[in-house]
Amino acid sequence: MKVLIIRFSSIGDIVLTSPVLRCLKQQRPDAEIHYLTKRGFADLVAHSPYVHRVHILDEQLETMLPALKAERFDAVIDLHHNLRTWKVKRALDVPAFSFEKMNIQKWVLVNLGTGTETGAVAFKWRMRHWVKDAVEQLGERHIVDRYLRTVEHLGVKNDGQGLDLFIPTDREVDIRWLPESHRKGYTALCIGAAHATKRLPKHKLIDLARAIEGPVLIIGGEEDRQMGRAIGHAIGPRACDVTGHYDLLGSASLIRRANAVIVHDSGAMHMACAFHKHTVSVWGNTVPLFGMGPYIPLHPERARVVEVTGLDCRPCSKIGFDRCPKGHFRCMENQDLAQIAKLAKEDRQALA
Repeated sequence: MKVLIIRFSSIGDIVLTSPVLRCLKQQRPDAEIHYLTKRGFADLVAHSPYVHRVHILDEQLETMLPALKAERFDAVIDLHHNLRTWKVKRALDVPAFSFEKMNIQKWVLVNLGTGTETGAVAFKWRMRHWVKDAVEQLGERHIVDRYLRTVEHLGVKNDGQGLDLFIPTDREVDIRWLPESHRKGYTALCIGAAHATKRLPKHKLIDLARAIEGPVLIIGGEEDRQMGRAIGHAIGPRACDVTGHYDLLGSASLIRRANAVIVHDSGAMHMACAFHKHTVSVWGNTVPLFGMGPYIPLHPERARVVEVTGLDCRPCSKIGFDRCPKGHFRCMENQDLAQIAKLAKEDRQALA
């Protein structure tokens, strides 16, 4: 049985597909699993023992369709479910199974949530029921479970083992490259996220770094370097800023070595969960209810969620914005930094 799994992006979404790869291969050993993704994310699946081959999507999807057809797949498992994946499925013309995105329920929660006002009493009554139904439906299904439903017809079930991320030894960061003060342990402060409304603002990140006890390793991509330098400069030698220094798997290896991880709703959060790390996730305009909260089923107590509740404007988007639509950014400005630092301290002590 030759299966093509599709997920083009991004970091977290691809890591969240890892239970499908493991469960499919372990429960159906006859399956030869191929994976189609973008070049920038290929490392996330290329080293998986469950994946036979990774196919790289470059700019033009049409140019690679003949090569995919030549593979003669028996089935397509679509874990992205957009126009381009529809083109792949149409071209391959084999049985295809797509995951449920639940975009209608997310739209209802964002647009008809508690922040919506209307003068029509009847509409408000109906709206409350729509929101209630959306909350119930979203709350029942983590995206991992929705991904796994696409392979239920093959007799595959969730094994409850959580996420995977495989890093070859030669792609790990040598611990000797870190300051001596960090070689025996540190708190990883992962400052990146795809959108500004998912990230703590600069002054909050600096204050949080000051509140964290012990060595702090600031992790982020090239786009986070300016912020990383500012945080490192503010708290001095207790911080080691490695933003933009390492590739995806290198940064992941540093998250794996951390005693505790503080992270936004981001790909780094899901990487931390793949290593079963004690993880404090800080949520802004998005909510775990969308089905992409921290996923550590073997150790649910390690998946800490910190969010400002009671805001009538939250969630304001299922993804995020460049700036707060309301201008006040209370979902991040009102975060309890002392509580976040305390949770990280408890996590470090749990490993002592």
